[in-house]
Amino acid sequence: MRPVCLASLFRVTPFVLLLLAVPVLQGCVGVAVGAGAATGVAAAEERGIKNAANDKGIQLAINDKYLKENQYVWRKLSITVIEGRVLLTGVVGTEFSRDEATRLAWTASDRIQEVINEVQVTSAGDLVDSANDAWITTQLRAKIATDKEIVDINYSIESVNGTVYLIGLAQNDQEITKVTDYARTIKGVRKVVSHVWLKTDPRRRPV
Repeated sequence: MRPVCLASLFRVTPFVLLLLAVPVLQGCVGVAVGAGAATGVAAAEERGIKNAANDKGIQLAINDKYLKENQYVWRKLSITVIEGRVLLTGVVGTEFSRDEATRLAWTASDRIQEVINEVQVTSAGDLVDSANDAWITTQLRAKIATDKEIVDINYSIESVNGTVYLIGLAQNDQEITKVTDYARTIKGVRKVVSHVWLKTDPRRRPV
């Protein structure tokens, strides 16, 4: 999913971008979402409104960089940003494209804390079981949303060819274990990769 490239049209702050609540849809097609709803969701997250706005600005900047300098990478990858930590997922055809995705991401914003490249490389570059991956993500989201011991809003989930990638902020180690265990029980899941930090992790960088 990719955003309307507002950053290339006019100068806006990350907070304004959050209030505009521009969703990311493939092919630079946007659908408006209520600013109140977007702000409410951000406020409920462990990272808070300010960090959520900063992350949206980073995501937009990386998408804009990819669109301008490597549209192949732009079409193939998904970008998730949590407190300046960038998770890249998707499938490309060469190691060069995978490495280029990391290089371009770092140059997009000085607010980036980390770039986690989980992009898969295949000879064809488009071998993605999208239907199964969408089903896996939906099943996992439903499982953690109905567990009262998990604050599900703090987790982002990406599924690519049966591999589940998690990033976010956990309340404790037990919560992380429950989320990963739920993922492993879903049919079609081959592997679970967690980049989730505890909310008390000293590496968290305030905005």
